[in-house]
Amino acid sequence: MLSRPKPGESEVDLLHFQSQFLAAGAAPAVQLVKKGNRGGGDANSDRPPLQDHRDVVMLDNLPDLPPALVPSPPKRARPSPGHCLPEDEDPEERLRRHDQHITAVLTKIIERDTSSVAVNLPVPSGVAFPAVFLRSRDTQGKSATSGKRSIFAQEIAARRIAEAKGPSVGEVVPNVGPPEGAVTCETPTPRNQGCQLPGSSHSFQGPNLVTGKGLRDQEAEQEAQTIHEENIARLQAMAPEEILQEQQRLLAQLDPSLVAFLRSHSHTQEQTGETASEEQRPGGPSANVTKEEPLMSAFASEPRKRDKLEPEAPALALPVTPQKEWLHMDTVELEKLHWTQDLPPVRRQQTQERMQARFSLQGELLAPDVDLPTHLGLHHHGEEAERAGYSLQELFHLTRSQVSQQRALALHVLAQVISRAQAGEFGDRLAGSVLSLLLDAGFLFLLRFSLDDRVDGVIATAIRALRALLVAPGDEELLDSTFSWYHGALTFPLMPSQEDKEDEDEDEECPAGKAKRKSPEEESRPPPDLARHDVIKGLLATSLLPRLRYVLEVTYPGPAVVLDILAVLIRLARHSLESATRVLECPRLIETIVREFLPTSWSPVGAGPTPSLYKVPCATAMKLLRVLASAGRNIAARLLSSFDLRSRLCRIIAEAPQELALPPEEAEMLSTEALRLWAVAASYGQGGYLYRELYPVLMRALQVVPRELSTHPPQPLSMQRIASLLTLLTQLTLAAGSTPAETISDSAEASLSATPSLVTWTQVSGLQPLVEPCLRQTLKLLSRPEMWRAVGPVPVACLLFLGAYYQAWSQQPSSCPEDWLQDMQRLSEELLLPLLSQPTLGSLWDSLRHCSLLCNPLSCVPALEAPPSLVSLGCSGGCPRLSLAGSASPFPFLTALLSLLNTLAQIHKGLCGQLAAILAAPGLQNYFLQCVAPGAAPHLTPFSAWALRHEYHLQYLALALAQKAAALQPLPATHAALYHGMALALLSRLLPGSEYLTHELLLSCVFRLEFLPERTSGGPEAADFSDQLSLGSSRVPRCGQGTLLAQACQDLPSIRNCYLTHCSPARASLLASQALHRGELQRVPTLLLPMPTEPLLPTDWPFLPLIRLYHRASDTPSGLSPTDTMGTAMRVLQWVLVLESWRPQALWAVPPAARLARLMCVFLVDSELFRESPVQHLVAALLAQLCQPQVLPNLNLDCRLPGLTSFPDLYANFLDHFEAVSFGDHLFGALVLLPLQRRFSVTLRLALFGEHVGALRALSLPLTQLPVSLECYTVPPEDNLALLQLYFRTLVTGALRPRWCPVLYAVAVAHVNSFIFSQDPQSSDEVKAARRSMLQKTWLLADEGLRQHLLHYKLPNSTLPEGFELYSQLPPLRQHYLQRLTSTVLQNGVSET
Repeated sequence: MLSRPKPGESEVDLLHFQSQFLAAGAAPAVQLVKKGNRGGGDANSDRPPLQDHRDVVMLDNLPDLPPALVPSPPKRARPSPGHCLPEDEDPEERLRRHDQHITAVLTKIIERDTSSVAVNLPVPSGVAFPAVFLRSRDTQGKSATSGKRSIFAQEIAARRIAEAKGPSVGEVVPNVGPPEGAVTCETPTPRNQGCQLPGSSHSFQGPNLVTGKGLRDQEAEQEAQTIHEENIARLQAMAPEEILQEQQRLLAQLDPSLVAFLRSHSHTQEQTGETASEEQRPGGPSANVTKEEPLMSAFASEPRKRDKLEPEAPALALPVTPQKEWLHMDTVELEKLHWTQDLPPVRRQQTQERMQARFSLQGELLAPDVDLPTHLGLHHHGEEAERAGYSLQELFHLTRSQVSQQRALALHVLAQVISRAQAGEFGDRLAGSVLSLLLDAGFLFLLRFSLDDRVDGVIATAIRALRALLVAPGDEELLDSTFSWYHGALTFPLMPSQEDKEDEDEDEECPAGKAKRKSPEEESRPPPDLARHDVIKGLLATSLLPRLRYVLEVTYPGPAVVLDILAVLIRLARHSLESATRVLECPRLIETIVREFLPTSWSPVGAGPTPSLYKVPCATAMKLLRVLASAGRNIAARLLSSFDLRSRLCRIIAEAPQELALPPEEAEMLSTEALRLWAVAASYGQGGYLYRELYPVLMRALQVVPRELSTHPPQPLSMQRIASLLTLLTQLTLAAGSTPAETISDSAEASLSATPSLVTWTQVSGLQPLVEPCLRQTLKLLSRPEMWRAVGPVPVACLLFLGAYYQAWSQQPSSCPEDWLQDMQRLSEELLLPLLSQPTLGSLWDSLRHCSLLCNPLSCVPALEAPPSLVSLGCSGGCPRLSLAGSASPFPFLTALLSLLNTLAQIHKGLCGQLAAILAAPGLQNYFLQCVAPGAAPHLTPFSAWALRHEYHLQYLALALAQKAAALQPLPATHAALYHGMALALLSRLLPGSEYLTHELLLSCVFRLEFLPERTSGGPEAADFSDQLSLGSSRVPRCGQGTLLAQACQDLPSIRNCYLTHCSPARASLLASQALHRGELQRVPTLLLPMPTEPLLPTDWPFLPLIRLYHRASDTPSGLSPTDTMGTAMRVLQWVLVLESWRPQALWAVPPAARLARLMCVFLVDSELFRESPVQHLVAALLAQLCQPQVLPNLNLDCRLPGLTSFPDLYANFLDHFEAVSFGDHLFGALVLLPLQRRFSVTLRLALFGEHVGALRALSLPLTQLPVSLECYTVPPEDNLALLQLYFRTLVTGALRPRWCPVLYAVAVAHVNSFIFSQDPQSSDEVKAARRSMLQKTWLLADEGLRQHLLHYKLPNSTLPEGFELYSQLPPLRQHYLQRLTSTVLQNGVSET
């Protein structure tokens, strides 16, 4: 084997090694392969590869001398395959012609003649080294118009000027000047002076560009002058137009940079000449240099004009005077130095004119007249320079700066502005919403672009601003503090409601079908369009999640940035199930968070700032997993199975918070979030295997609770951890008590059922003795408000645990009923009954009204900083103490107490009466009275929906307890009526997610005879007596209203079945809600409630079966079954009559006009339904209720009615149906006549007299049965000319006769009589002509009876057969007016109209 060369071996040794290698014939270790060109094409691709050619070094052929140090020829690009060389061209000739090597250039060099060039010797000086050049030295001798020339160029120009001046005094110049007769390029000869083109202003006194420099002295002047004369002769032979044309052609051919250089060169020479001539005028030797004007005088004159406009001294009062010798200050631009002046005084605002908002660097809103010092850095802006602070437009402009620090500063200020705006600091000082303004300006995508920045500081500030925008302060604190409330883990999604509401048929479509149908449309929409309606969806469409994962996984940011990212992810997960799924499925995002921020082992972390959160457990990361798990049972199962959360939960829960080697607060929050995550998983029946492993830990934690409760003062974080522990035990107890789900036919419902829980009853049966002492200890603090508020969540969680414990105990088939009944009796006697008798509990009931949202609807006004595209709870400023979520709120404790009492009363019937005594509390009675009273309903906002849901829980549990008590013993009449009114009000207010409560109210309280005490206290008899005493009894017989009410009470079960059929929620929603409220954990699909866009039932729900019946009849041309139609209509009318008579407050939210429209639907459903005697009696009774004197003034048909697009359209349809099928039915006719009153729209009367004249013959309702007074139709007089003409036409043609339609006949006669005898001087000519013509025709009528009625009408009187009184003789004024008109008619004839 050949050895490698070693250091020290000579070239002879290397050649010897080479000969040995060649003689051996071994294969080389490296093979040279010629690569193709970079264009991808290989010109020599057909050649075979070189196999045997090797590079051999031969020292014999090397030259003796080293090569010349000349630059090698530049690399030449190989011709591309698409460019073919000409075949007839010699390659050598082509290379020779394009050869640019130094050897080819040297052969073409012509030596420059320097014999005529003056040589100046250096100036002798007395120092050893030349003087050092300083930039600040005086350069007044330089040209003032040097522009942007370098210092070297300025020095050269100054030297040329000095040379042009000649030697100064005392300067030694050797006699080596040019020979006599030599001229320079600036000195014109006499023969070329005064050369000027004819017709041109340009004179040529000598050559300018061609100087002859470099030629021999004899030939220089001659050649330059010859070229100049040839140019002059050529220019003189051309016309001015040809010169300009040739000039434009040359300019187009030349390089623009070259043209600019020539022009600047000419202008520089001109300025140099001027300066030199001016400086040499006083005396001394000078060269006779004449100024030349260049050809393009317009370009050269511009600098001179600008120089003339510039003053010698600054006109502005600047702090310092700029010197031209300063760097880059040779040309002073005064307009750019305004910023150096002193600021003008702050303008005081004298009017209410709006001014631009300006903010400090901390995001504070500055007053318009505030005067702050300039060293604060708040005056670096152009507009309104005297005002401190920066506007939003200026901050937006700064975010696009090229300096990263400026971008970070702008984002930081904007984040501070958003935080302060959401905190409500600006109040009403700003016109409009800051968040809406920023979102409309594109701030969202500005943040998204900033996240892609390369500077870590900008990324961190952008993430901080994104958190300030998305995460409203206070929202997470509110949801965390209420996690242990009654169903506190359930939340509404924080997403905007859909603007376009679907039809009822589309609402009944399954949610999966809707999502599939809408997803392609949403995917095709661009992110800005999505963000306009939903900020979160717009952000997710911009690949935000992968970017946040990259920041966490690659850049390793600081703790603040990590917490901001986790907070943003929590807000995204709370948006909807879809957003939570996208967060879970983002590649490596959850893996990174679990790996880096939820490790199973970590180094101890002390108190104080943490340098890094990586490899340290983070409570916020645990909370993110908990929020994700709350979105659905499938997400929870994936989290538990795919990310090894079992070991992490065991690691954190197994140790007490003080033993976790973390800061105390962080350890408490981490332990609390771990318990909550486990509780959420247990809400789906998952995570039961952890209970067996951590059973000793949980028992030890429960045993320590009494000691922690005795701490003074109690620590809030510890109380939250204890409440979370009790909530976890509550869910585990429910899981142990739940039985395996039965077989379900529906596959969708079967998917909700899981395997039986791994927790058994024997494993949780020992928890109650440990929890009950904790409850007893906390109840002792009830009389101490401060301590009670501190331990607030603990007694709530204890009560909820006891309720779940007894519920699960009673469901165990192996347990003895006597055991749990005796234990309930013991708990009631020892704990609950003494609690109910405490005065402090009464104070909690009294504070319900002060903390209620229903009793204080103005307390939930939507916040100003609440853009519809970005939903938040709006708890930035914290909840007031006397509010539902405040520290003094009695709702969580009383709701948990009522839940426990309901559980005990349902299991132990003997305790029901004793426990129901709590309902007699005066505070609860007053609270119910105020909730039932009519008033403005709270505006439905995200916070009001959250708060009202908890308030409705308390109301429902109180009503459920009252229903259980009423089933055993009669309730007091006043209490029963109050509870029934409360149930009716609650039924129309329940929000989505409470479908089970709606169903239970329909089953129990609403249609129970126990809550209608009027049926046994003389209610029907009182109704009959009221009919007899009613002033309107002479008009509409009420058909025995008392009898109808008594019959309705007997038919109450049928009425309940009817409403259960038509008002029950969808089956899937009902089952999901039922599983949540019953504790059937295996069927719970999600802890995320449906969107609270509106209540489950409309305000007019008593008419809902009738409305659906009307829609079914409209969609079914063949008609509906008479049996179903008759039964549904009767039950609805009976129930509405009960409400109108005994619970009128339940229908106060339904306007009388809407009730009238619903009654019309009875006649529109079928052509025979209204003929049935029961329906006739019920409709007549309800019509009489609408026509009562206290209700009739509120009947307004001109306003917009709920559920109705247009009442005139409904009335036109009603007239069509009346004309077709009524056959003169009096009740039908009464409903037709009711909207024709004078105070209603004239459109309704025009519809009858203009389009349905044939219906007049069927309106045979007698005057005595008219439901309202006749004066409602005749007063005030009609002023619509078209309707008056229709009245007169129907009277004259006989279409309207007193025996066919007595009511409208009297109405038409009254209005026509009032019109023809009206003498209003302000009437138009058209009205006067119509009045005169109508009176003339009336006087000439052949029908004497009609003529007598129209002329002698006096007053309406429904007791007379005609319906009005007549004058026996016309009044004198009318008689005189009629005689004057008739005399004119006899003379001129009757005018035609």
